[in-house]
Amino acid sequence: MKTLTFPLRRGTAALLLVATLGGLLSGCAPLMLGAAVGTGLVASDRRTSGAQLEDEAIELKASNRITEAMGTRVRVNVTSYNRQVLLSGEVPNEADRQRVQQTVSGVDNVRSVVNELAITDSPTLSQRTSDLVLSGRVKAGFIDHQELSSQAFKVVAERGTIYLMGRVTKREADLATEIARTTSGVKAVVRIFDYISEEELKRLQAPPAREPQSKPL
Repeated sequence: MKTLTFPLRRGTAALLLVATLGGLLSGCAPLMLGAAVGTGLVASDRRTSGAQLEDEAIELKASNRITEAMGTRVRVNVTSYNRQVLLSGEVPNEADRQRVQQTVSGVDNVRSVVNELAITDSPTLSQRTSDLVLSGRVKAGFIDHQELSSQAFKVVAERGTIYLMGRVTKREADLATEIARTTSGVKAVVRIFDYISEEELKRLQAPPAREPQSKPL
């Protein structure tokens, strides 16, 4: 799967997800987002329920194996979507960068690995908070746009770069990229998508057929 990087083009900033900001420093932002969406999150996700469970298992297993192998000298975020894994964060050297990728590649059900680990020092708390705010701004831009389903995307921010994942059409990918790259504070956008056709999108959006009700005797 190819990844495409787009440089920043200035534009208007998307609205900030205010509800997420209250929990940034306490680490509650993802929980707040999940609570706001509720059970609709699973229903609107374009992955199968099995794929969603596999992605959760991949993230947990991969993170545990990285900790066991590398300890605390690396800071690695593992994001899995449809069994495609994004590695972001920081490592001290190239050898550790490759070791992390090999470790994650050995996890069951991993389809491919996109290694975006940087060889640099870990970010400060201020930088990490800035990335959380930035991902919230991009997500807000998706929510505000009527032609996009925000739940079709995963948004990851690292050092000002936005990584976009999801099962989307080419039209949706281009639109989401434009929203992200014109969001204030974004330095670059990297696309890691599984592309689907417009016809498949219509099938995914179609309401489930109702089962016929039996008439009382």
